[in-house]
Amino acid sequence: MKVTKDVAIGAGNLHFQTGLVAKQADGSCVVRVGDSVVLVTACMAKGGAPRPFLPLTVDYREYTYAGGRIPGGFFKREGRPSEKEIITCRLIDRPVRPLFPDGYFNETQIVASVLSADGENDPDILAINGASAALMLSEIPFFEPLGAVRVGLIDGEIVFNPTNSQRDVSDLDLIVVASEAAVVMVEAAANQLSEDLVLECIFRAHALIQEIIQAQRQMMAEVGIEKPAWEAAEPYPQELYRQVETALYDQMVKALHTKGKFERRDAVAEVTAPFLEAIPEEDEERHGQVKKIISALEERALREAVLDRAIRFDERKPEDIRDIAIDVGMLPRTHGSALFTRGETQALVSATLGTRRDAQIIEEYEGESLQKFMLHYNFPPFSVGEVRFLRGPSRREIGHGVLAKRALMPVLPHEDDFPYTVRVVSDIMESNGSSSMASVCGGSLALFDAGVPMLAAVAGVAMGLVKTDDRFVVLSDIAGQEDHYGDMDFKVAGTRDGITALQMDIKIAGVTREIMAQALEQARAGRFHILDLMDQAVAQPRQELSRYAPRLHTIHIPKDRIRDVIGPGGKTIRSIIEETGCDVDVENDGTVVIASPDQTSASLAIEMIERLTESPEIGKNYVGEVRRVEGYGAFVEILPGRDGLLHISEMAPYRVGEVTDIVKEGDEIEVKVISIDEQNKVRLSRKAVIMESPDYDPSEYEGMGAPAPDDRGGDRRGGGRPARNRGRRGGPPRGRGRGGRERSRTGR
Repeated sequence: MKVTKDVAIGAGNLHFQTGLVAKQADGSCVVRVGDSVVLVTACMAKGGAPRPFLPLTVDYREYTYAGGRIPGGFFKREGRPSEKEIITCRLIDRPVRPLFPDGYFNETQIVASVLSADGENDPDILAINGASAALMLSEIPFFEPLGAVRVGLIDGEIVFNPTNSQRDVSDLDLIVVASEAAVVMVEAAANQLSEDLVLECIFRAHALIQEIIQAQRQMMAEVGIEKPAWEAAEPYPQELYRQVETALYDQMVKALHTKGKFERRDAVAEVTAPFLEAIPEEDEERHGQVKKIISALEERALREAVLDRAIRFDERKPEDIRDIAIDVGMLPRTHGSALFTRGETQALVSATLGTRRDAQIIEEYEGESLQKFMLHYNFPPFSVGEVRFLRGPSRREIGHGVLAKRALMPVLPHEDDFPYTVRVVSDIMESNGSSSMASVCGGSLALFDAGVPMLAAVAGVAMGLVKTDDRFVVLSDIAGQEDHYGDMDFKVAGTRDGITALQMDIKIAGVTREIMAQALEQARAGRFHILDLMDQAVAQPRQELSRYAPRLHTIHIPKDRIRDVIGPGGKTIRSIIEETGCDVDVENDGTVVIASPDQTSASLAIEMIERLTESPEIGKNYVGEVRRVEGYGAFVEILPGRDGLLHISEMAPYRVGEVTDIVKEGDEIEVKVISIDEQNKVRLSRKAVIMESPDYDPSEYEGMGAPAPDDRGGDRRGGGRPARNRGRRGGPPRGRGRGGRERSRTGR
């Protein structure tokens, strides 16, 4: 049965359709905005072995045919997921996973496939809405529909589901996912916006999302979906819970208030190990139940400590930030580095500067683009004392890297002011909560150490929540157990002027405006505290780049002269690179970036490029090469590919009988441009150069012929002897003439 629903959002229309394709999936929905179309399916494995976790898999794929493109590279089919695809998988997974009921452990898969992309409407929002609809249109026990909206801020006006063109000029890129009751996920990049403004955008989106949720409920009713009743099985007998509680709880509470991650773990193990060892080895079920009870008691101890006594396991108050240590510039050969330590979380962050050739090529529906700022996050197993194979980056590592990148992007200098490609790498040395925010702080410090002229320093802090009924406490700078047993992970990064990035995940049905407002204000205070400490380490970017970093110089040439710099088959630019040792990149707008190891090489490359693209100017002297000799004069190449006519009457301050008496092909002579006509033809004068020389003496030319009329060569001040050109009579001196340039070896 085909069912459709439409929801007007912003300037577009969110169109839902089910019952036409993928009918054998447990649930499927096609979502469309403009010409962007996404199919989302949800399937549940029937039966299977019981598990203590939910094996949920989310896949999002952008097929290149959707944008009318064929994949680049040798293999002409889609390969490993791109960074954008992985991030979108996480955007679907994070709000959906907590809403499955307790005790549901069937293997479940959500697949979102982009079937058409118009390049203006991002499919990620469609995929999130489609995932909720597909789950609701199935018999999978998923009972709370979700809606997702993107929010932009253009010239101070809030815009819902902005197009990609609008996002390019927006001060905010915010994704809000919410249920009927509350907001369940937030992901944002912001241009240093205030907490109040961001909060207003979030809850304006929440109100609009209600229309999306109602559309899903109406589709369910029309399709006739009735969800099966669900009642979670007890994870353990209550009698066993009371037995373990009586035997262990009081001792566990004391052990849990031990300072130090591993010290706390060992103290708890010392209390619980004898009880576990007393269980017969063959009674695996009872052993597993007791371990679950111990975990539940740990969570209860944390909640009671925070809600009843406003104290945490490490004796901090809810608003306290852990001790921070900062070491900047500790890696001698990197361009910038910082070691940021907060409690038992430590990030070693490096910054590397490169040229445009080091930028990453991104293949998108709109075509290829260059990514000139990269932030890569690595979480090696030793950071948490584990043994694990080192493979490629996980989805979590990619997600944390993108979050830290979003936090730093708004304060990076404009490319015109700092044309470097920048790569930041955060290696987590140890972890006990909020390593992504440590990467933000360390990344900002490393960029300062590298001399990147950032607009401001950026710091980040992770906020937590413990909530029971109407009671709640917001926690600043959460540690590992508070993240694991708490109800929220709300990461906030920004400068003193405002927020640059947000990410919120929850484990409960949602958070209210009151909770979020308090979390943002508490995060602001924590951020300012961290920024004060960062300023003590390095208050502003270094004035000088590392001596190991390349030096970049930018010049601009006319677009129609780009071909002169490139040359046939790249011959000219290769010769510049070989002769100077510089890297030269020429962009389509005429921007030329020269990367050099020293100033001398850069100056030579700049001179060669400027000479290649220079246009002749009237009244200016040039040293050129005689290319062709005729009876009436000679053609002299004064600039690469640009000749001018040196008429016989302009060759000397006397009457010249034959052109070859003065010049021959291959001679280098200094000439002056005396006119450029409407056809862009250049007329030159050697006579003017001689007569304007300070040591010009007319008497030296007596007997050589009748003096030429003084009608083109300027005044006759001074006198002197004409210089010789390769032994020829009357040749001008080589080198710099008045208003001209020194001739370089590749100037011809």
